[in-house]
Amino acid sequence: MAWIYALLIFAAGALIGIFAARLGNKSLKQQKELQKDLDKSKYELEQYRQELVDHFARSAELLDNIAKDYSKLYEHMAKTSTELMPNLPAQDNPFAHRISTLEPVKDTPEVADQPRDYANGATGLLKDKPEEIVEAPKAS
Repeated sequence: MAWIYALLIFAAGALIGIFAARLGNKSLKQQKELQKDLDKSKYELEQYRQELVDHFARSAELLDNIAKDYSKLYEHMAKTSTELMPNLPAQDNPFAHRISTLEPVKDTPEVADQPRDYANGATGLLKDKPEEIVEAPKAS
């Protein structure tokens, strides 16, 4: 009779073990899938950040070129306005009051620095609590 009890306890233990293994296996599979999704999202976020950094670096370069070209154009207009119209009174020449303060444009060689792999300080992209959005009062 003792061997029947031992056999029943063994069978019950085996059933409980199989049931526990199935539950653990599902959660482990789900955990691995979630970790894979998290890693994919982190990679996509880093890609987006790098594209954003590249975009702003290129935009800054283009704006710098525009500023240099604008200075060159203004310098050219100021110089030629006095050369082409030497008898024009100073009050009629729109460039006359700025010619003396105008600095010549210096072409500096561009230094190709490597982009950094990090940002200075916190970017504020991910926060624990979202800040409340305060709407401006509507005009009646």
